[in-house]
Amino acid sequence: MTAPVTRALRGPLLEFVDDPAEVGVAASHRYHKDGLLVIEGGRIVQAGDAPALLATLPPGTVFDEYSECLILPGLIDTHIHYPQTQVIASYGAQLLEWLNRYTFVEEQKFSDPAHASSITAFFFDELLRNGTTTAVVYCTVHPESVEAFFAESERRNTRMIAGKMMMDRNSPAGLTDTVERGYRESKALLETWHGRGRQLYAISPRFALTSSGAQLEAAGALLHEHPDAYLQTHLAENSEEIAGVRRLFPSARSYTDVYDRCGLLGPRSIFGHCLHLSDEELQRLSDTGSIAAFCPTSNLFIGSGLFDLARLRDSARPVRISLATDVGGGTSYSMLRTAAEAYKVLQLRGQNLAPLDAFYMMTLGNARALGLEAEIGSFAVGSEADVVVLDPHATPAMAHRMATLSDDLAATLFVLMTLGDERAVRATYVAGELAHPAA
Repeated sequence: MTAPVTRALRGPLLEFVDDPAEVGVAASHRYHKDGLLVIEGGRIVQAGDAPALLATLPPGTVFDEYSECLILPGLIDTHIHYPQTQVIASYGAQLLEWLNRYTFVEEQKFSDPAHASSITAFFFDELLRNGTTTAVVYCTVHPESVEAFFAESERRNTRMIAGKMMMDRNSPAGLTDTVERGYRESKALLETWHGRGRQLYAISPRFALTSSGAQLEAAGALLHEHPDAYLQTHLAENSEEIAGVRRLFPSARSYTDVYDRCGLLGPRSIFGHCLHLSDEELQRLSDTGSIAAFCPTSNLFIGSGLFDLARLRDSARPVRISLATDVGGGTSYSMLRTAAEAYKVLQLRGQNLAPLDAFYMMTLGNARALGLEAEIGSFAVGSEADVVVLDPHATPAMAHRMATLSDDLAATLFVLMTLGDERAVRATYVAGELAHPAA
C-alpha cells in the first residue's frame, strides 16, 4: 500500500484554543512566527515551530512556503443562501419587499437541476476563493437544489451543512410545499446526506411567516427524530416581519415562543439575525443553548437594525453567537469583510470587536457554535485539514499600511479584517488538498 503523501505548510501559524473574551488574549491562541503545519490523509498530524518539526518529516514531504502570510484554520460561515448568488446587490427594499421582489423570483428557478448545479458550482468557487471552507447553507424548497448542493460538496470534499427550505404559505406557488411533503422530502434528504462523508443536514423552515404552525411542528418532530441534525431559520430580523408573526400566531408570547412551542430551540439550532428580542426571548435562547447568527452586512443593507453583542453576551443569560455573511441579503462572501462590518455595527452600539475576537469567531468560535470543534476550526492533531492562507500585503493599500507596522499580530489581523477581502486569500486547502487557487 502506498504511504500517504505528507504536506507541510510553512509560515506564520495562528490558531485559537479558547475565546479571548473569556480567557483573555494571551491564553486564547497559539502563534508561531516560523510555523509548520503538517498534514497527512486530510488531517493535521503536527503543528508548531518549524525548526523543531522539520527533522521529523518523512522523505518526500511536499512543502508549501508562505513566509509573508498568515496560516489559519479555514473560515466558517454560519448563515448563507446559495440560491441568492444572483440576488446579491438588488437595490432598494427592506426585508419583506426584498424577498417578494427579488428572492422569491430567483429561487423558483431551482426546480431545474441544471440551473441548480450551475449555481452550486459558482457558489463553491466563490466560497473557496474567499477562504471559507465550511458554511451553513439554505437551499430552496426544491429537493433538486439540495441534491445539487450536496453532490458538489461531496465532489470537492468540503464539510458543509445544508437543507431544503420548508415553506407552506405566504409564498409563490413555485416555492410552496405542504406540511406532509415538506416533512417527507426533508426526511428523505436528511437520511441520504446527513453524515455521508463530510456532509451534514439542517432542517430548514424559512421562517414563521412562510411556515404554518403545523409545518413548524413537523420540523420539530423531524428534529426530535434526528437530534444530531441541525435546525436553521430566521428570527426577529425586521420589525414588519415581527408584526406579521404576531398576527399569524396571536396566542404565542413572542416570535421566539412560536419556535419554542414547536420544539425548535436547542444547541444545534441556528437563528439568523436575532436583532429585536425581549429579555424573555433571550433567556429562552440562553436556557436552550440556541445560537444567534450575527449577519452584519445583511442587517445594514436591508436596514433591519444593529446587532447588540453585549446584550446577547450578558453573563446573566448569555446566548451563543456566531458570525455569518447572509448572502444574498449580505453584500459579500468574504468573512473578512463581514468582520469589518461587524466592527462598524458594534462601534455604532458603543461596543468593540477586537481583531483577535473577530478571528476567533470566524474559526474556532463558529466551529464551537456548530459543535464541530473536534473536526474544524483549529490545528489540533487529528482535526480536518481545512486551511486558509491570508496575505496582509495583498493590495497596494494593505502593503502601504503594513509598512508602518512592526511584528504586531493584532495590528496585522486588524489590517486583514478592515482592508482585506478575497484578494487577501493566497490559498485555501480542503482536507489538505489545495482547492484555491485551482491547480
